[in-house]
Amino acid sequence: MSWGFLRDLLSGVNKYSTGVGRIWVAVVFMFRLLVYVAAAENIWKYEHDEFECNIKQPGCENVCFDHFFPVSHIRLWALQLIMVSTPSLLVVFHVAYRENREKHHNQKLYRNPGEIDGGLLCTYLISLILKTGFEIVFLVLFYKLYNGFKIPHLVKCDVRPCPSTVDCYISKPTEKMIFLYFLVATSCLCIILNLSELSYLIFKYSLKCYLKRYMKKQQ
Repeated sequence: MSWGFLRDLLSGVNKYSTGVGRIWVAVVFMFRLLVYVAAAENIWKYEHDEFECNIKQPGCENVCFDHFFPVSHIRLWALQLIMVSTPSLLVVFHVAYRENREKHHNQKLYRNPGEIDGGLLCTYLISLILKTGFEIVFLVLFYKLYNGFKIPHLVKCDVRPCPSTVDCYISKPTEKMIFLYFLVATSCLCIILNLSELSYLIFKYSLKCYLKRYMKKQQ
């Protein structure tokens, strides 16, 4: 899979972000995207082939693997990366709309098309809410699908066509668990960053409105 488009998206968003937003971009790019491409993808690459059960009943290993891993960790992680990054496209599209509007009217309509104010502020806040929501949804999804944030060394399977309770072994469970904990930690960090940026922007906008009203009263 080529991740160039996601890298370009994060680079474009970085131009219109606040200080906290730039930290979020750095965390997603360095500690999630690069870790995924450089290491995590290879660890889960042959997870199905390396899943072994102590019986060679035809179809038993397949149904047991599907029962305990209905969705691959690494594919779900990839989907999470895409989903939490795409809301930032709203900001990029809004800035592009402002720039095209200025070209169409052939005049300066905004002090800076990329400045977070007015309608762009609303778009930015919506993107933060969506990113935070996606992060939480995927964390809950991981927890529900795999009965917690853990990779067991051994699972016992009694799903048909297995003739009895079968012991199945997962390859490199400790290594996979480390990356899973890393995934959860970076997701939580991104949630904290998104909520911090959301609070900062709301506080800044509220303070700006208050000062405007105060100045009008003084005049």
